[in-house]
Amino acid sequence: MSSAFPASAPSPTAAAGHRLTAATGIHRGDRAYQQDQVELLTHARVPGYALAVLADGMGGKSGGRKAADQVLLTARQLFDRFVPGSDDAAETLKQLVQEAHLMIKLTAITAEEEPHSTVAAFLVGADRSCHLVHAGDSRIYHFRGPHMVSRTIDHSFVQRLIDEGRLAEDEANSHPQSNLLTGCLGTQQDPPLTLKSIERLEVGDSLLACSDGLWHYFTPQELGTIVDALPPREAAEMLINKARQRARGGGDNLSLALLRIDPMPRGAGVPASAAR
Repeated sequence: MSSAFPASAPSPTAAAGHRLTAATGIHRGDRAYQQDQVELLTHARVPGYALAVLADGMGGKSGGRKAADQVLLTARQLFDRFVPGSDDAAETLKQLVQEAHLMIKLTAITAEEEPHSTVAAFLVGADRSCHLVHAGDSRIYHFRGPHMVSRTIDHSFVQRLIDEGRLAEDEANSHPQSNLLTGCLGTQQDPPLTLKSIERLEVGDSLLACSDGLWHYFTPQELGTIVDALPPREAAEMLINKARQRARGGGDNLSLALLRIDPMPRGAGVPASAAR
């Protein structure tokens, strides 16, 4: 149901005084097929860098899964080539959206399917800088302790109604067209490129990427309380279990990637490379 990321990925300098602790979680929900995919990666050569990628696929029993798989494959390839300190993190995330979108469209041509996917990805640097990108209604939340600092804004029909003042935010989840997207990967039109940066994450901050199969069942206050109170692996398990309970047999695929900036334990040394 959920799997742990390496217990900690220390920063490359003791002065930074932090480590990254993280976990992923995924569940098929009550659907016949799993079309969500999620992965957390540490950089192979430079400690302190981590990339989280989540994709919610759409398009038939196999099309959506192929689209989500393509997002993760593209992310792995780009992160493997990424050179910290030389390459631009925001540009790498931009390439992730554009290249995955192109490859999904090519898959649709060859397979005569209509695969689409959302994407939510964040790249954290050893200096605690962070860059985010998303397309569709998979979200990234930034919490400081239990309090939400910000979240991504969905590319969806109900979000457009909210922006136009025609729908209250607390009515969006129950709207009959809440699953309609205005932008994602694999469609005929170019995907939205919504990039954001956080100059410096603080110790105690958490980043949560999750598909709508999970965030649909929680308020930001509930999410913040859980990710702050529990270690990432336990928090991931609790979020999935609660979402499953609240879905009452009608739940979508759900997935999450949770990363927290924790203080370095006293007396902890800094190994030459991050835990894998």
